[in-house]
Amino acid sequence: MSPDQPSSMQWWWMLAALVVVAVLMSILRAWLDARQRSADAQQGHGRAPPPVPAPDKPTNQVLDPLTGLSTRLWLEDQLAAAVMRAEARQRHLALLYIDLDGFKPVNDSFGYASGDALLREVGHRLASMGRGTDTIARMGADEFLMLLDGDPDSASAALVADRVRHKLQIPYVVAGREVRLSCSIGIVMYPEHGPRAKLIARADAAMLAAKHSGGNMHCFFDASMDHDAQGTIDLQRDLRRAIESHTGLELYYQPKIDGRTGDLTGAEALLRWHHPERGMVSPAVFIPIAERFGLIGALGQWVTDDACRQVRAWLDQGLSMHVAINLSVHQLRQSDLVEKIQESLTRYRVPAELITFEVTESAAMEDAKASLRIFERLSQIGVHLSIDDFGTGYSSLSYLRKLPATQLKIDRSFVQDVDKEEDAKAIVRAVIKLAHALGLSVVAEGVETEAQQSILMRQGCNELQGFLFAKPMPAKNLFLWASGDELPSRRPNFHPSVFNKDDADASGTSS
Repeated sequence: MSPDQPSSMQWWWMLAALVVVAVLMSILRAWLDARQRSADAQQGHGRAPPPVPAPDKPTNQVLDPLTGLSTRLWLEDQLAAAVMRAEARQRHLALLYIDLDGFKPVNDSFGYASGDALLREVGHRLASMGRGTDTIARMGADEFLMLLDGDPDSASAALVADRVRHKLQIPYVVAGREVRLSCSIGIVMYPEHGPRAKLIARADAAMLAAKHSGGNMHCFFDASMDHDAQGTIDLQRDLRRAIESHTGLELYYQPKIDGRTGDLTGAEALLRWHHPERGMVSPAVFIPIAERFGLIGALGQWVTDDACRQVRAWLDQGLSMHVAINLSVHQLRQSDLVEKIQESLTRYRVPAELITFEVTESAAMEDAKASLRIFERLSQIGVHLSIDDFGTGYSSLSYLRKLPATQLKIDRSFVQDVDKEEDAKAIVRAVIKLAHALGLSVVAEGVETEAQQSILMRQGCNELQGFLFAKPMPAKNLFLWASGDELPSRRPNFHPSVFNKDDADASGTSS
């Protein structure tokens, strides 16, 4: 063997090295292929399967628990990917915004459970119409979105909308009775109707145009519909950020006054939103947006948490303030509502008896049996319950006497006319007598004149609330008012339990 020729041992080492290199090259090539397939899927050269949620990612981010359809958040992710594919392939998309016509009367007549069963059936029908490339999501309440990702033109989108309308018009059976529904549909096309960020808002605007035109029809988006659509979508985005970042939201407190002594007895917590660009946004504007875009649960929980935090801060300062918090009809449908309220009370060490939850009469009676169950559970944890806006709904006295409420609030529409109209005075008198017969105290809201105050006090109203005494104010102002450092012209005296250091200390340690 020549000295320059490798030995047999060296041949074996060279062969082993070549095998190792070949294996490494194979692994590298497989990794590069996988990367390329992923990139192709994002650019429209293939449809990648939906990513598997991480173990700590809540499933309610992907599937709506009621209907089993996608959630809005998941659809937005799919819409973003579909737009990328459409751009790469020079193709089109269509987005349908579907809103049921006449669902609320069904819900009001048959109750939550039947309404939920109806929505599940609607979801099942919509799911049966989707193709493999489509995404169907529930926006919340009775609103749905359908993303058509198959290069549709306007004619095919309209055809799908017609099929949806006819499918949803097939009679339903609710509580043993036949019910018929229709729907209004707004349609946007991509890229004709704008960038991805505006598609949902513009589909919503087109749906509202269809509903305002009588319903049971579809409308394509038109530039004339864009007046308020972008403002609405911007506000819901900003509100979502405010809730997540805990910035811009603040509770104001409006005092309640004892009808006999004029003493301060507590305060109602009222939500305010300081928008960084728009300034103060009215609750009449942002609460409906929160309800429509599925934010009301998170917003309501923020209110409960912040009210409990503030009550704890007042207790530490010697102020034992009873606080009333409003609950929306949407919160009453949360399966974990009572548990979340209990968590807030425990976290901030707040005695439950210092908190009253106010529920409007119409919300309480929308599903009286379900409300009764929720009220009983809330009563068991020790909080007080109040029926708000009494007189505007259609209460069943058989349920009203069963509800473990401690208070009724007379709607301001009666209070405003109590010194002018005899029928308003008669209604107020009857409500006060009814409430006292049921063992409930009565609060009159919207008191603005001394004449109204005088009549309400003569009729035995227990508490008064309104601009005659004070407008809603920040928590620090209420404390200064209570402590005597700030004295408005109509500042009342204070009920002993409201500002008493010894009582406050005892209450703070009882939780």
